[in-house]
Amino acid sequence: MKCLFTALAASLAVSQATAHYIAIQLSVGAEKFGKYVHIRQNTNYNSPVTLLASNDLRCNVGGETGTNTTTVDIQAGSPFTFTYDTAVYHQGPISVYMSKAPTTAHDYDGSGPWFKTQDWGPTFSGGQASWPMRLSYTSNIPKCIPNGEYLLRIQSLGIHNPGGTPQFYVSCAQINVVGGGSTTPKDTCLIPGCVKATDPGYTANIYNNFHSYTIPGPEVLTC
Repeated sequence: MKCLFTALAASLAVSQATAHYIAIQLSVGAEKFGKYVHIRQNTNYNSPVTLLASNDLRCNVGGETGTNTTTVDIQAGSPFTFTYDTAVYHQGPISVYMSKAPTTAHDYDGSGPWFKTQDWGPTFSGGQASWPMRLSYTSNIPKCIPNGEYLLRIQSLGIHNPGGTPQFYVSCAQINVVGGGSTTPKDTCLIPGCVKATDPGYTANIYNNFHSYTIPGPEVLTC
């Protein structure tokens, strides 16, 4: 009987570890890198962060530094792609944030200001909402931001449990922007703090009278 309980516990642990998703691969242009190449590897498998006051919201559990993570050059204005281990299947918005490192990206803990570069939200048709739940998300580095090393962060905010605690699935890549401009983003926030407990996009019930939605966080930067 003891062996049976042990096996069940092990099975449950595996199922919990694989029950979610995490962005594990970065592509720059047409070049797709291996798993966790240029992406900080977290230590909570693909489980979410749920505490709004936690520093783990920056780059996930175990991602506070990137000492063992390499940094990749990327031309301002160029495309990049985050690819997940499993396609996103929790309803909620996807957002991309960036934060400029004071020195190098691998030494940066993400405690400085963050600005948003992309949002994917729901589309409404016939009284129904459709969310962009995909395996990969492609965006572009803003052309106007200054050169330097940055944390490039993707966030999936799962609001699929009405009355429950929303879930954050976050990954950070380390990049060095070249060929950039001179615009310093003004609409910034700190993480934790970009998403507040009172934000309508955080508290929304997607199953009851859901006809519009405002994605939490600052406005997306436009150059």
